[in-house]
Amino acid sequence: MSERVLTKQQSQVRVQDRSQTTVSAEVDKVIIASVAAFTGIVGLWVVACLGTAMYQAGGPFQLVGAWFKAVTGL
Repeated sequence: MSERVLTKQQSQVRVQDRSQTTVSAEVDKVIIASVAAFTGIVGLWVVACLGTAMYQAGGPFQLVGAWFKAVTGL
């Protein structure tokens, strides 16, 4: 094969590699954004649950006391 044909084939391979890398990077960004969004939603849910628990228990100290009583069985 001539050197010109080899150069053309190598350049085609490089173009294909770059396009696959670009698609892979876009997919990675979407996955990271999805995980971050889900983490934020779970965090908000946790804060809401703790706030409701403190309200029902009568405050943060009563909540901690009730938790220790429930865990130890006293």
